[in-house]
Amino acid sequence: MGDALQPRQKPARQAGSDQPFLLGLAVLGLCYVGLIVAMVVADTAFTTPRNLWRALASPEIRYAIKLSLISCTITGILSLWVAVPAGYLMSRHRFPGRNLVDAILDIPIVLPPLIVGLSLLILFQTAPGRAFQKVLPVTYAIPGVILAQFAVAAAFAVRAMRITFDQISPRSEHVALTLGCTRGQAFWRVALPEARRGMLTAFTLAWARALGEFGPILVFCGATRMRTEVLSTSVFLELSIGNLEAAVAVSLLMILAAVAVLLLVRLLGSESIFGKGVEP
Repeated sequence: MGDALQPRQKPARQAGSDQPFLLGLAVLGLCYVGLIVAMVVADTAFTTPRNLWRALASPEIRYAIKLSLISCTITGILSLWVAVPAGYLMSRHRFPGRNLVDAILDIPIVLPPLIVGLSLLILFQTAPGRAFQKVLPVTYAIPGVILAQFAVAAAFAVRAMRITFDQISPRSEHVALTLGCTRGQAFWRVALPEARRGMLTAFTLAWARALGEFGPILVFCGATRMRTEVLSTSVFLELSIGNLEAAVAVSLLMILAAVAVLLLVRLLGSESIFGKGVEP
C-alpha cells in the first residue's frame, strides 16, 4: 500500500528528442548566414587582386579613402562627446519627458537615410541655416559630409553608452558621494573610468556606421569627385559609369573594414550591446 500512495514518476524525456527542433532552427538561421557568406564570396570571386590594386591606384578612390578615414574618425569623436553625457543622463536619472527624449534619440536609427539627408538640406535652407553657412559652408562641402555621418552615427553611440552605464553598478558612485565627492567628481573619477571599454565600443560603432553612410551624404553633399566623395559614394559613382570592377573593389575594402570593426567590437565584449538592438 505504501508504494501505491507514492506519486507517479513522470516518464523520462527521451534522449535526443530536442535534436529535430534544434536542427530546424539551425537550418533556418543558416539560410541567412549562407546568404551573407555567398554575397561576400561572390564579390571576392568577381574581382582580382590586379583590379583591386588598379582601383587603389586611382586618385579619385585614394581621395575617397582619405576623406572617409578622416570624416569617420571626426564623426566618431563627436559622437562620443554627445553619447557619453546623453547615455549617462538617460541611464542614471529620471526626469519629465525622459521617454520622449529616448524616442527622439532613436529617430535617426529607424528613419530612412534619405530622409535624414533631405531634412539636413531643408534645415540649412532656412534663415538660421543660411546665416550659419556664411560662417562655415556645409551644404555640398566636406563639413556637410561629417554632419551627415554624425546625424546618424551619434544615435548608435548614444544607445551603446546608455547600455554601458546601465551595466555599471552605481554603488561606486554612491560611495564616492558619501566620501565628499560632488556628482561631477564621481562621474569623472569613478563612472567614466569604468565605462572606458563601452566608450571604445561606442566610438567603433559610430565609426563603422559613418563609413557605410550613403543616403544622407548623397542628398546633402552630393557625390562630387575629389571634393565630397567617400567610399560609399565611390561605389555609386563607379556603378553610374559602368565600372563594375572598381565598384566591387571599393566594396571589398568596405567589407574588410566592416569585418575588422566587428572583430574589434567582439573583442571588447559587446555582445550584450548587439543583443539590445544596437547594430553597426
